Amino acid sequence: MNVFARYGYDVWTMDHDGYGYSGSSENNSDIASSVEDLRAAIPVVARETGQAKMHFYGTSSGAIRAGAFAQAEPERVDRLVLVAFTYKGTGSPEIGRREQQIEFYRNHNRRKRDAAMIRSIFARDGHSGGYDAGVPEAIIAAELKFGDEVPSGTYLDMAANLPLVDPKKVLAPVLMVRGVHDGNSTTEDLLDFFQQLPNGDRQFIILPHTAHSAGWSKNRHLLWYATRNFLAAPRKHVP
Repeated sequence: MNVFARYGYDVWTMDHDGYGYSGSSENNSDIASSVEDLRAAIPVVARETGQAKMHFYGTSSGAIRAGAFAQAEPERVDRLVLVAFTYKGTGSPEIGRREQQIEFYRNHNRRKRDAAMIRSIFARDGHSGGYDAGVPEAIIAAELKFGDEVPSGTYLDMAANLPLVDPKKVLAPVLMVRGVHDGNSTTEDLLDFFQQLPNGDRQFIILPHTAHSAGWSKNRHLLWYATRNFLAAPRKHVP
């Protein structure tokens, strides 16, 4: 956020139901309810900024949320950036692990996100060297003041309900970015999604020496570079 604010963008974000500073309705804050969160929030942003259409950026489950919102409210989305997205999850080691916990996620609206779990995000793909060692510790210090549990809905969705976004219904220009070692997806799975996007204004980028959390990686500057250039693209000529 701070990086793109320095670039001159008016940057907004939100804590979905049950996360961070937001209160909780005690539901599991799944993708469908997250779309409703965005439907409630975007008119506020539109009123404050005077912009009817906006760029959307999401990473991991946030990318699924952004994609699901783009298919539900296409008139609100200018350009869409999906980082560490998961389409069908075919061949994904991490989705396979979550599938083993489906019954837990179905029966519990919250899951553990303690210090050990946060550290595991940066090690589970086997390429922890792609991150500075202080990154997970900084996240732990920032997040655990809100508690060591978060809603389980996105994990249930990714374990049992994929695909959650139909590429044919995403009409906006799309940038897709994945770390080459991201265990939440495979290149083949994401290219399947990418090739079905109806808008010819689209890009697919693979970041080297990067696993799932591209925005926290040592190569995050490549992510910023790709995103900045995509968002600043000239308007296309339409015959």
